[in-house]
Amino acid sequence: MGLKAAQIYVNLPVKDLNKSVEFFTKVGFEFNPQFTDENATCMVVGENIFVMLLVEEFFKTFTKKDIADATKSTEVIVAFSANSKEMVDEIVHKALAAGGMPSNEPVDHGFMYGWSFQDIDGHLWELMYMDESAGNQD
Repeated sequence: MGLKAAQIYVNLPVKDLNKSVEFFTKVGFEFNPQFTDENATCMVVGENIFVMLLVEEFFKTFTKKDIADATKSTEVIVAFSANSKEMVDEIVHKALAAGGMPSNEPVDHGFMYGWSFQDIDGHLWELMYMDESAGNQD
């Protein structure tokens, strides 16, 4: 059997931790105060999925590489599922209203629907809804 992680932690550098927490709170995320200080916070995405938002100077302590300017280049797209098309739209609209930027236009394949946005640091986020029952029909 292959590797199966019990939890996933995505680490993202941010310029201003307080502004990032404010932005993602408006989008609808919650944070684990147990793993939050002036350098980092743990954003809860799902039961076993977390995004660590790390102040750039702190993030640099984990790598010898330069931090990419997410407003100019892309290294990762954080993608996750939503329970409905309406939830995809709601989350993207909240992100845009909170100061995020549009990324791509919504994509609707009938059984699969997705839309994306950029957070205030330029990181790309994509939400997808897939109608499992539609994919099983012949």
